[in-house]
Parts: sequence; structure tokens; C-alpha cells
Amino acid sequence: MDYFAVVINQTGYLRVLVTYHRFISFCLYIVGFVWFVLSLVKKYYMKQFSLFAWTHVALLIVVTQSYLIIKNIFEGLIWFIVPVSMIVINDVMAYMFGFFFGRTPLIKLSPKKTWEGFIGGGISTVIFGLLMSYVMCQYRYFVCPIEYSEALGRMTMDCEPSSLFQPQEYTLPKSLQVISKMFNGRSTLTLYPFILHSLSLSLFSSVIGPFGGFFASGFKRAFKIKDFGDVIPGHGGIMDRFDCQYLMATFVNVYITSFIRIASPQKLLQQVYNLKPEQQVQLFLSLRDSLQNRGMLNAY
Repeated sequence: MDYFAVVINQTGYLRVLVTYHRFISFCLYIVGFVWFVLSLVKKYYMKQFSLFAWTHVALLIVVTQSYLIIKNIFEGLIWFIVPVSMIVINDVMAYMFGFFFGRTPLIKLSPKKTWEGFIGGGISTVIFGLLMSYVMCQYRYFVCPIEYSEALGRMTMDCEPSSLFQPQEYTLPKSLQVISKMFNGRSTLTLYPFILHSLSLSLFSSVIGPFGGFFASGFKRAFKIKDFGDVIPGHGGIMDRFDCQYLMATFVNVYITSFIRIASPQKLLQQVYNLKPEQQVQLFLSLRDSLQNRGMLNAY
């Protein structure tokens, strides 16, 4: 809701959703909770409470992870497309390497998974991640966060790319400088900082990501089911394809929050736009007085 608050605030009768959406959601949940209690039948207590528990587990897994995916998208499409593609490539290449070269079983939960497929898929994912990151870093459409533009009056993906998506020069370690000078005579390397972060993403997607699939396999074996559904012929349901994606989305969100996200004037403006007009004026006057008292306005 925070991402669309500025847009919704432009419409008077929808403003209540921005202000009270959390309270409204809680009230609707309480209505459902009371309805559930009133619908309890003595003979079906166990079944009803089992369904109640399953519903909450499903909401925790599906809704929470979907929310994190949306947050990643709003940080820039590159934070969504690259991780999702890494999981897909890892899955495909692990299958290919396992099919042609697989000899050593990896884990008992999935007898068809092999070490050869696991390693081959991991190396392929790292290479693919580096190449895809390099290409996407060159386009603002992929690297700019989705934000509201006061000038345009709509959501936009046009910005001045942050330093994360601008070429930087790095000095190579001395051990690598010798090798580099043999080919091009340079001791530095120019690349996008995001490419270095993509290494972390690709390592996670290739080493930890498959364990989301192993977890799903163990879960299905425990309940003696082949697939979670039959929406996709030959592949099962949606959850059968997205078991690793949810784990990856959580990691990307935690990674952005821990190592990437920094305070910026544009993000602060998004919060200012959510204020009432008189509050915005009050904030402006307070900020102006503060800057004047510290003599900062004279410097500009």
C-alpha cells in the first residue's frame, strides 16, 4: 500500500484506504475469525482446526513471499528478473548436466538429483548471472525503482541510475595483476558494482535455492502426493514451479535491506507526498528554518 499511497491520495474517496487500510484488514480478519468459531461443529473439530491451520500456513508462505517479490520489483525490475532467471537456469542446467553426466546421487529425498547436475547447474548459473546482469545494467528501465513522479503525476521508472548501476574502476589483487598484464597490460577492471552483487545472488540460487525444491519433495513424500496441483501439464501445480522462487525472493529482499538500500531524497519525498498539504507546508517551513540556522542555505 505504501508504494501506491501517493497515487491513491490523489483520489479523495480512496484516501481512507491509505490511512486505515491496516485497521480495515485487521477488522476483516477478526470477522473471519469469529465466523470460524461460530461455525464449529462438535463432530468436526479436528478437521475444522486442521483446515484453519493449513489456511494460515498457506497464507504465511504464499502471501508473505508474494509481498516480498512485489517489494523487490519496486526496487527495480533487475532485482526481480535476474534472481528469477537464475533459479530457472539453475533448474534447467542441473537437469541437463544430471541427465548426460549424472552418476553420483546428491540427496535421498530426490534420487534423480546428482552431484554432477548440482555442480554443473551452479557454474552455469554464475556465468549466466554475470552476463545477464551486465546487459540489464545498461538500461534504465531495468535498474530504476518504480516511484511516483510529482511532475508527471504518475508512476515512473525513469531516473538517474545509482552508483550501483554505473561503471566503476576496481584495482585487481596483485596475484591477478600479473595475469591481466600478460593480456591487456592493465591492473584495473571496470565493471558495474551490481555485477559483484549478482555473484552473491547466483551463489545463493545455485547452492541454497535447490534446497527449496528438496524441502518441497520431502513435504510431498510425507503426505504421499506427487504434485501440489495439475495446472501445468507434466510439471504439476504452480507451487511445484515456485518452491525455489519463494526462497530466492526472501533472500533478495533481505539482501537489499541489509546491503543495498540507503536513504535517498527521492524515497523521503515519497513519504512527504503522503502527508496532508498543510503538513507538507509545515515540514517545508521547519526544514527551511533549520537549514537557515545552520547556515547551510548560504552555501548554495
